[in-house]
Amino acid sequence: MIDGHPQPAPARWVADPDALDEVVGAAGAAPRYALDTEFHRERSYYPKLALVQIAWADQIALVDPLEVDPHLLAPLLDGPARAVLHAAQQDLDVLTHACGTVPAQMVDTQLIAGFVGYSTPSLMSLVGAELGLRLPKADRLTDWLRRPLTEDQRIYAASDVAHLFELYDRLEARLVAEGRLEWALDGCEDLRSRPVGPVAPDAAWLRLKDVRGLKRQARGVARAVAAWRERRAARLDTPVRSVLPDLAVLAIAQRAPRTMAELRSCRGVDDRHLRLGEEILAAVEEGRDRPVDLPEREEDEVERTLRPAVTLVSAWVSQLARQQHLDTSLLATRADLVALLAGAPEARLASGWRAQVLGEDVKRLVAGEAALSFDGAGGLRLIDLR
Repeated sequence: MIDGHPQPAPARWVADPDALDEVVGAAGAAPRYALDTEFHRERSYYPKLALVQIAWADQIALVDPLEVDPHLLAPLLDGPARAVLHAAQQDLDVLTHACGTVPAQMVDTQLIAGFVGYSTPSLMSLVGAELGLRLPKADRLTDWLRRPLTEDQRIYAASDVAHLFELYDRLEARLVAEGRLEWALDGCEDLRSRPVGPVAPDAAWLRLKDVRGLKRQARGVARAVAAWRERRAARLDTPVRSVLPDLAVLAIAQRAPRTMAELRSCRGVDDRHLRLGEEILAAVEEGRDRPVDLPEREEDEVERTLRPAVTLVSAWVSQLARQQHLDTSLLATRADLVALLAGAPEARLASGWRAQVLGEDVKRLVAGEAALSFDGAGGLRLIDLR
């Protein structure tokens, strides 16, 4: 029992191709299936899939990808049944790498909860708030790659998919009542079709802390060395920090060493890295001859005269989101406001429901056709000036 509610049927352990074919056939024949994954990536470049949890009808299966090829899940993922997930972004990344595909149809209960006022809720908090259930807690340091899994681990893993149908049905009813179901489904499709996977090697340098403090030539070296590091990490399937730490990349970029002795003197470089010294020096030489400018930041894309509008409208967006019972990030991020003001054709606020709720009013504000004023109660209100 879970807080007075019966537990779902015991999960079936699936560790051979024939058993997985049965699960794929049965789940794929249902109108929907719930899906979750357990994975690790702290010791590898690519995520290591450790477990796949699938629920359909009144059944739950725990698929062991260490024993059976996860690509065998592709017919289920590519089929007509709708997948129900929670906090799906990382799962989509993992499935892309492990299975070569993602669900053809998908809803994300964390995302759609944002359309009824939640702010990126965990599964445990959302199930508690909506269904009155308390899910079993997991050990944050659980090693999902170790076999055999304990009974507690299996119960926890199964609980991640056991209540997703009921949770989605509850949220869907509220979305229908508020006329927001299509908004939520559009958001899920945006997430499903968003590109996933590792960073492009030539863009890896932009993730370095303090990279904006480097000069042009040093940035060129940082880009080349970071790209070399990214490619090597991907080839060896090892974390980038194991190839060369960020501190070393920045130190090498600043000093641009030409010799092994100079490379050895760079902070963060030790004997392990010197074994790859010739490759590092070759990357440094490549980057030294290719200085690079920083890409413009989002705020640089907006005319200086409109930048104060971003700050003011951001405050109004937060208030409007509360009034509309929307997660603020779903209504508009700062990047969304910048894109609209910069006239970007793909701006999310330029079309669809966001344009109706907010985008058109923002355009009226910057055109001088409307204004924001204090309402006397600590909030903002929109005033029509036409």
